[in-house]
Amino acid sequence: MKSAVIVFPGSNCDRDMAVALREVTGRAPQLVWHRETELPEGLDLIAVPGGFSYGDYLRSGAMAANSPVMREVKAAAGRGVPVLGVCNGFQILTEAGLLPGALMRNAGISFVCRDVPIRVENSQSIFTSRYAAGEEIVIPVAHHDGNYQADAATLDRLEGEGRVAFRYAAGCNGSARDIAGILNDAGNVLGMMPHPERAVEPAHGREDGRRLFEALMEAVSEPA
Repeated sequence: MKSAVIVFPGSNCDRDMAVALREVTGRAPQLVWHRETELPEGLDLIAVPGGFSYGDYLRSGAMAANSPVMREVKAAAGRGVPVLGVCNGFQILTEAGLLPGALMRNAGISFVCRDVPIRVENSQSIFTSRYAAGEEIVIPVAHHDGNYQADAATLDRLEGEGRVAFRYAAGCNGSARDIAGILNDAGNVLGMMPHPERAVEPAHGREDGRRLFEALMEAVSEPA
């Protein structure tokens, strides 16, 4: 699987994502600086990692969403290339208009950093096919602005179209309907606050995130 990890000023999980992709796929991803105006050809996955792009200035992800490379990320997503945004990456995808809604300050006004149980709501996507619907997994979170919010009509549409990928099983940050991750309408863009790249090998203490990357490998290797 040929992948790329986008790197912004302030990214601090880009290496985590790169190591996880190399560990699971056996192939190191290309790190792409945010000022690039072209992406490598033939990508099977674009990962937008966590961190604090631009120091969360203005709003988390707001400035990164306007970086030159994001025009190419949006174009690639439009062509059907899978895009995974984790934590700050989720924030960037909403700010860029690739996903609806917004990530607000946590309801408790504090940084949340711990393992959390999340429930798999949609097991039919290219990201989640290795999970069972309703399965509870444990993935680390580390965020201050992870409170997902959208208007009622948008939330109803996400629910009705099966676009809620993951839901917090025990709350976490005040997110509307406990949403932890959502898909775009085409199903090839996933934004999630929990960090699957931090749960891919025994040294992490758990491997529940590994199956997300394995599902992607399986999806991109299938004949068109």
